[in-house]
Order: sequence, then C-alpha cells, then structure tokens
Amino acid sequence: MKQPAPAQRGKPASKARRKSREELNQEARDRKRDKKHSGHKSGSRANPVAQGSGSGQSKKSSDTRLGSKKPIALVADGKPRPAKKPAAQPKVNAQKVKLTPEEELAKLENSERLDTLLNRLENGETLSGEDQAWLDETLDRIDELMETLGIALDDDAEDEQAEEDMMRLLKGH
Repeated sequence: MKQPAPAQRGKPASKARRKSREELNQEARDRKRDKKHSGHKSGSRANPVAQGSGSGQSKKSSDTRLGSKKPIALVADGKPRPAKKPAAQPKVNAQKVKLTPEEELAKLENSERLDTLLNRLENGETLSGEDQAWLDETLDRIDELMETLGIALDDDAEDEQAEEDMMRLLKGH
C-alpha cells in the first residue's frame, strides 16, 4: 500500500483561506464585464472605422456589407443584351406605296402563292384554315379591283351560253 506523503518539515501547513460567497460573486461579475466588452463596438457594421489614414493616400471607404463588384452575365450565351433602341417606325409605310388598281390587280394575279393554292384546290386537296382564309381574302380583293376597273367576268357569258345549250337540247327532243 501507499504510504502518505510526509508533511513538510519546517513550516506548519497553512490552510488556504476560502473565499466567501460575496467575493466569488463579485469576481464572477468582473469576469463577465470584461468578457462582455471583448467584441466590436455597437454600430461597427453600419459605420465601419477607416483603417489608418496611412501616408496621405485617401482610399475609398469600402462597405464590408457589399459583395463583389465583378459583373455577372445575365444572358446564357455570355453576350450582354444590346440596349433597347427607341422603337423605329415600321417600314410598312414604305412598302405600302399606293398602287394603282391596275398594278395591284396585276400583282395579285401573278402571285405564286395564289397559283399554287388554286392548283391544289383543282387537284382536290384540302387547304389549311390559314391558307383558305388568305385565298378568300385575295380572291375578294381581286373581285373588288375588277369591279372598280369595270372589268366584267366571263362567267356571265358562259352562263348565257350554257342556258342556250340547255334550251337547244330540250327543244331537240
């Protein structure tokens, strides 16, 4: 077994004085007060203190709250969008130069789209709604132009001839 350590010779062992509850509480308050003041001053984030003026060089005070100033591309391909220009007048006015009725009629009759759509109709194909609407508008415009120009359709002559042929057939029997 272990033997107890021999007591010091010379001085009698002195007891360490125990602190009272009040002294312990006061020390704890002092430690807390010292710890409380170890951070930054209040408002240091909103009002940062300039770091040393240096040798007369005045730098812009940087706000630590703001992030990077590096520009970020907002478009996927990396090219910035061109600035919007004020809306220019469409060139429809330049294109819609007043044509005489004869010129407009000639232009409509020589239209390739009109020819292809009429050929498709003659072949028995059905047209889409958009094509049919365009064809109807174009044919109506051609009729209007022909009326204004005083051009008579040959349909009337064909109708009269067909009636005469029917009458001959009926009388012949």
